[in-house]
Amino acid sequence: MIYIRNDSLNPYYNLALEEYVLKNLDQNESYILLWQNEPSVIIGRFQNTIEEINTQYIKENNVNVVRRITGGGAVYHDLGNLNFSFIVTDSKNMIDFRQFTEPVVSALAKIGIQAEHTGRNDITIDNKKFSGNAQYHFRDRTLHHGTILFSSRLEDVQAALSVKPDKIESKGLKSVRSRVTNIVDYIAEKISVQEFRELLLYHLFEEKPIKEYKLSEEEQNRIKQLVEDKYLTWEWNYGHSPEFNLKKSGRFSCGGIEIGLNVQKGIIEKCKIYGDFFSNEDINELAASFQGVRYREDDLNTFLESVDLSNYFNGLTRAELLKCLF
Repeated sequence: MIYIRNDSLNPYYNLALEEYVLKNLDQNESYILLWQNEPSVIIGRFQNTIEEINTQYIKENNVNVVRRITGGGAVYHDLGNLNFSFIVTDSKNMIDFRQFTEPVVSALAKIGIQAEHTGRNDITIDNKKFSGNAQYHFRDRTLHHGTILFSSRLEDVQAALSVKPDKIESKGLKSVRSRVTNIVDYIAEKISVQEFRELLLYHLFEEKPIKEYKLSEEEQNRIKQLVEDKYLTWEWNYGHSPEFNLKKSGRFSCGGIEIGLNVQKGIIEKCKIYGDFFSNEDINELAASFQGVRYREDDLNTFLESVDLSNYFNGLTRAELLKCLF
């Protein structure tokens, strides 16, 4: 494992750095990054940005909004939050969170924090979440990253995000605040987030010497170009959210799914799929394949028989998707 030190607080640069490392550095090496963002909302790859954020709060507080390349739900970052990234070779291309959360849980235990992996992609303590995780596969490489709420302003976490009623209902929650916590409250000896960062790094490397990779000036310039070409653009962060004459949604074990359809004379002319699910393939390819199919349950069932849904949704059945469509 090789460590890449990143002291940038710019979310656009930090997400571009992850993508650059994933796609360009030595494919025979594994990398780890620890990093922070100034106040930002980080949108999941398949989400409809406008529906995930509290627009008024975002504008009034100058909060950055940027989309990441991994699936999952929107999260709020501030300087009390520490992010970790693992970039490894994985020819299986399977969504496997525990492979990466277990080393973090083990390292936290050595700091005195008794945490556990729970649910789909969370790390919790006392049944309260402090870490959410997401993954993206590129060829035979996997990017896994997660958050660690160390000393974040939890009231801002709640204020910046627009949490859908169905998600609150499905989890029996009254608010985001009620189910998240900062881990600083569980450390006997009070330390800063920077001290915690160094401790976590030390234990992730199992007290062994840390091998470090330093980006060249040329590499940094290429990352900055990726920021300009992609991560700073409206097209990437917000994109075009067309109006649909049919909107369907549902919450399943794989996450929330929202489907927008334009149906004319009983034929699907356009489809868009949003949600906080994780996918190994481009969800837009699946959405485009609905074009020309009759909006009738039998026809859609026949169409979906030819689709391997496991490539697009982790654990969703054909029957569940049909239920979501009607």
